[in-house]
Amino acid sequence: MTKLTLTNYAQCNTTVLENEFIDRYMPMANGEYVKVYLLLLRHMNRTEGILSVSEMADILECTEKDIRRALKYWKNMDLVDYHEQSETDEPPAPSHTPSVSASSDALPDTDTPPASVPNIQQYRERKEFKELLFVAEQYLGKTLSSVDIDTITYFYDTLHMSAELIEYLIEYCVENGHKSMHYIQKVALSWSEQKLTTVSAAKASTVLYNKNCYSILNAYGIKGRAPAAAETAYIKKWNDEYGFSLDIILEACNRTMNTIHQPNFEYTDTILKNWADKQVRCRKDIDSLDADFQKEKERRKKPAAKPAADAKANKFNNFTGRSYDMDSLERRLVQQ
Repeated sequence: MTKLTLTNYAQCNTTVLENEFIDRYMPMANGEYVKVYLLLLRHMNRTEGILSVSEMADILECTEKDIRRALKYWKNMDLVDYHEQSETDEPPAPSHTPSVSASSDALPDTDTPPASVPNIQQYRERKEFKELLFVAEQYLGKTLSSVDIDTITYFYDTLHMSAELIEYLIEYCVENGHKSMHYIQKVALSWSEQKLTTVSAAKASTVLYNKNCYSILNAYGIKGRAPAAAETAYIKKWNDEYGFSLDIILEACNRTMNTIHQPNFEYTDTILKNWADKQVRCRKDIDSLDADFQKEKERRKKPAAKPAADAKANKFNNFTGRSYDMDSLERRLVQQ
């Protein structure tokens, strides 16, 4: 067994984290959310001011949407407080004590009373919630851990998802081969962002998404299987990050097959990224790019005009030309 030795000593350049955060909040939080909170805590007192959303996204190598989602989570947990501003993306600073709120434009006041933390235990006493936990155990095929229960409580309490919607959420993820609560939480957050509040709305959205996935696989000539995790990540990127409709994505897939004659998500991503950089939004934009490309191609093929070449030199051009008086020569011939 590997021996683990911990050294406890204080340094001047340290960030203090309350044990209450580790014991109470960290177990039920997404790991990415914890990283955002720690980063806020680390830079709370910096002289340059609080980190911006874009700066945090660069440091953690994630999207600004991920940062805002984490901030919203901690705000719902009453650990941070901030106000959305139209001209800045400056996030809040967390307090040294997790239960104390901090404003986005000032450090927390030492006299600020602790904010109340929602009592999530009240939901666990409800009959429908108990039934939900039982159904979740049947789908996941295991006894739920305290972290699993806390996560489902988060869906119910913070995301305000109904028991029926959470049940369908778990069913949908399991049917697609994902029993990880971390994955289920990502889907729940995605549905929350899309404002899917009913089972029917969620089903319509998932059916459309699955239809898109299988349409893309068919364009590649792939049949009889669901998209792999890496392939799903590309499809999600094309839909969410690039914002392309299905017909644009299928056009890129078709061009991939016509060019390299085999399915290649990376190659298709290169095409779509180029189109995204050039603000492509519809097929007319693609046609316009194609026309410009063809003109440039023809321009390069057309040879440049060459200056008129001088008469080719030959051995006769090496002699000086002579001039004759033809009338004089004719008279001499007559006189003879």
